[in-house]
Amino acid sequence: MPVIKKGQGLETCRVHNLGTKFRESQPREQQFPSAMMDRFTVVIFVLLVSCICRTLGQTCEGNCGKKLDLCSCHSTCPALEICCTDYREYCVEILPYSGSILGGTDFIVLDATFNDSSEIVCRFHDNIKTEGYVDENSRGHCISPLLYETGWVPLSISSDNGTTFDRTGAWLSVYTGKLDDKFKAIPVNSTKWQYYGTTDVRGNLEMTWNTSLVRAERVNIELWGYRETGEPYTDSWLGERAYLYSLAKDQPNSGSFSFLPKPAENGFSSWELGSLRISPSIYPDGMRNVQAAWTEDHALAWHLEEKFRQNSTVWALDKCVAWDQLENKLPNFLSEIIDCPCTLAQARADTGRFHTDYGCNIEKGSVCTYHPGCAHCVRAIQASPKYAAGQQCCYDSTGAQVLTADSTGGSSPDRAHDWGSPPFKKPPRIPGQSHWVYDVLSFYYCCLWSDNCHIYFKNRPSSDCRRYKSPSPAVVFGDPHFITFDGVSYSFNGFGEYTLVTSFAKGLTIQGRTEPVNGTVKATQLTSVAMQETTSDIIEVRLVSGHNGLEVLQNQKTLSFSEQSWMDLHGVYVFSPTSSNVTVMFSSGAGVEVRLREGTMTTTVLLPEEFKDTTMGLLGKMNGDPKDDLALTNGELVQNLTNPEEVFSFGAGWAISNQSALFTYDSEYLFDTFLYAPRHDASFLPVFSIPENPNDPLANQTSEICSGPGSQFCRYDILVGRSPRMGNASKISYQSHISLEEDLKPVISCGRFSPPSNGKKEGTTYLQGAKVNLSCNEGFTLTGPTLRVCQWDGVWSGGDTNCVVPSMNTL
Repeated sequence: MPVIKKGQGLETCRVHNLGTKFRESQPREQQFPSAMMDRFTVVIFVLLVSCICRTLGQTCEGNCGKKLDLCSCHSTCPALEICCTDYREYCVEILPYSGSILGGTDFIVLDATFNDSSEIVCRFHDNIKTEGYVDENSRGHCISPLLYETGWVPLSISSDNGTTFDRTGAWLSVYTGKLDDKFKAIPVNSTKWQYYGTTDVRGNLEMTWNTSLVRAERVNIELWGYRETGEPYTDSWLGERAYLYSLAKDQPNSGSFSFLPKPAENGFSSWELGSLRISPSIYPDGMRNVQAAWTEDHALAWHLEEKFRQNSTVWALDKCVAWDQLENKLPNFLSEIIDCPCTLAQARADTGRFHTDYGCNIEKGSVCTYHPGCAHCVRAIQASPKYAAGQQCCYDSTGAQVLTADSTGGSSPDRAHDWGSPPFKKPPRIPGQSHWVYDVLSFYYCCLWSDNCHIYFKNRPSSDCRRYKSPSPAVVFGDPHFITFDGVSYSFNGFGEYTLVTSFAKGLTIQGRTEPVNGTVKATQLTSVAMQETTSDIIEVRLVSGHNGLEVLQNQKTLSFSEQSWMDLHGVYVFSPTSSNVTVMFSSGAGVEVRLREGTMTTTVLLPEEFKDTTMGLLGKMNGDPKDDLALTNGELVQNLTNPEEVFSFGAGWAISNQSALFTYDSEYLFDTFLYAPRHDASFLPVFSIPENPNDPLANQTSEICSGPGSQFCRYDILVGRSPRMGNASKISYQSHISLEEDLKPVISCGRFSPPSNGKKEGTTYLQGAKVNLSCNEGFTLTGPTLRVCQWDGVWSGGDTNCVVPSMNTL
């Protein structure tokens, strides 16, 4: 359908949505009697709308996200060129769009009009307000507030001092641990900060920051504390962040500050957790929600009472014992957290349920402050259902899990998930801060400031992996080729939109769109994947124009990952470290990886064992039985997997309906090709078999690139798709899938066992084939085996080993 433009300003009109409204009102078989009728319909609406628009301007004020009669305030309107003329004035974008959960980020309201008399108030949710301002270029600014949550927060903006809030947008609140260092103040020599006041740790402390974070020539340096009050797991349990005192006032904004700490006065040393704030000196002490740079929360060793400096070990032991007594009164959360993967390979492959712990990352040099001896740690993405607890799993350089019973660097569960958990706002779900109060400060008390780790690990023992079950992977790649959850491989070159996976029991739906490789080749490729689980946000990942990147949409709105690589959304998380790499993680533990290779999409779906016997679609039934994978929507099975026409008919049967579509339609092409056309193009017939022509100019390249297992996919993509790049990408995708299956293979664990009393053991791995040597301390005699081996059935060989005092008869 053509898009008609008429002038500028209030007279600008678009007729697309009127035309589509007409079409949607018609029975499907009557929507397109002919191209002539379609164009005639548009002409009629052009004449009608051009008259109305000149006299009745429609506005986006109070209508953001809506599609109006004459124009649109929906996020798709810029691409469709049907926005109301004031769309950008009222449906605002901001820069930067994200900042620290602690607040203080100054952001600009783009494209909106302000003047010297504008009195800006910025409202987050419906109840948190901050004062904004207009700069010398007439641009409006807001200051982000302290928030006890992460993710997108509704934003509304007033220019009349809070009388009306007519502009709307959204602000992304980010947990400080996931925030790039350039957006926060950084303590120099963090080890010195965390041990300050213990034996021989004295002298000045220093921190640095990017001066652009605070638009002021002179700044104040303030200490803010955090604590949690009230009865745990009751409505009275609350988090509190408060201004304590200033370290310095009216200092040059030089980007660095050094000071000699001293014990806090006036009882402030009772605050053991907090962060430093750098803010303009024009504001009164402790004024909230002003532009500022913050350090991360840290243990305030440097301001603790004099008793700590006199004997930090005794002071810390008292705190450790008090924490242990509190833990004994709190509910046991250990039984409801997920078990750790057995190996590092499993932990890194299970991307739907585990993600890198930023405090111990093998890709960043394995700097593991709290986990000495480890190379990499992961955290369970989801908090436990009742107590919002977290799981952490750590591994050594050999890939073996490290347990706290064997090493102080071992994996440890958390009473409060480090990243927080929905609905946030109250303990123990407050990101980062609840975790510090219940899991990290106690580690300082028991392990770092005193030598009593046994008390800490009694309450935070490692979970082994005997209950861990790997997810099942399936993949779509190339032209497009499919490998189901149960390992059946086939190709389906339909042109349309299809169900990849659906699970009614779990509420998960994943759909894929395929389009022709080009105008001459009779083969298709995957160009978009859309997905949703129960009431979660709808996530779509699609190829951008030119096929040189991936675009992510949340409920039809494009997400930018230019500032943050991780986003907490409703019922789903999205991680995109580069424009060619997107991972989507749902609450059930289902994960979807989308990778861009040589201009083509590869989509991998990982489903936990709980999905067994619940899935259908192009990726098959996940039940361990490959014979029933290719089932039609009515349950009828494909009889001959080697018959490409029968397989093609099976694939076509999984075309989606208008009612079930999750995709975004924001171009004339998408409207005409998919939304207002059959979801499976029956007129498109692909090439079913690979042509064997020794004179084909691509024959030699095909032989060079395509070899070994999976070569048939590579050969098809070169000889039919006419693209050596796509063939090579398919080869890599196939090999990656095989490697993923290998990484996720189940392993047998016999579980850890303790050394005998008065003895010791050598060996800290407990998987099949592992050997553990046992011996006794001097003066004791060993009875039982000296060597035990983890067997195929998950049981240790031999019986119990004991160390006994030798009898008089043996002396």
